Amino acid sequence: MAASLSTQPQLLEPHIYEARFSQRELQEARLVWKAISAYLQQWVSPTGTTLDLGAGYCHFINNIASRHRIAVDVNQESLERHADPRVRCVTTSGADLTAVADNSIDAVFASNVYEHFCSREEVAQSFREVRRILVTGGRFIILQPNFRYCMKRYFDFFDHRLAFTHLAMAEGLRISGFEIEKVVDRFLPYTSKSSLPKWPWLVSCYLRFPWAWKILGAQMLIVARKPG
Repeated sequence: MAASLSTQPQLLEPHIYEARFSQRELQEARLVWKAISAYLQQWVSPTGTTLDLGAGYCHFINNIASRHRIAVDVNQESLERHADPRVRCVTTSGADLTAVADNSIDAVFASNVYEHFCSREEVAQSFREVRRILVTGGRFIILQPNFRYCMKRYFDFFDHRLAFTHLAMAEGLRISGFEIEKVVDRFLPYTSKSSLPKWPWLVSCYLRFPWAWKILGAQMLIVARKPG
């Protein structure tokens, strides 16, 4: 839902996002993400450490309940402007998490990140880095446009480079040493400019009725686990 920055060249950030989203749309997105984060909380321990990879506007990391929270993005200005003061900010790409210790994170979340990477090799490197920093049994939660269901509009956005289906993403995670816990091929609408209602209570209702996902959903939800 929220556009996030990963390894794209400086040419594409941050001005492209300032042009894409109005202040009203950003405020609506903040409200929507309260409901989305509440739904995703089932895979995030409130007593653990959670990392938001490609945090962008920090909608997820600001709303999720977790003892320790880390926001990672290449755009330092965005982190400084949007991250909650209690969130630790790390300015780096999603393919280089050397600033984060091995086996120190309980959950990693990535929303609308990997379509911005320059190559599949970088995506694979990011998967390996996430696996390194996760504790045994730690979860990797991915929200990602599913090219199978949004191919006609996928490249309407200038910064979209790579395209993935839920099958390709799951295969890449398995190759990188993850176990797949859950795959939802159609979860959220393709973009926050879509028909998803902008009131938190309506979003909560939408998330409680998976049949609605089959109508409006064009983003995948994948939950992977670092095995013991």
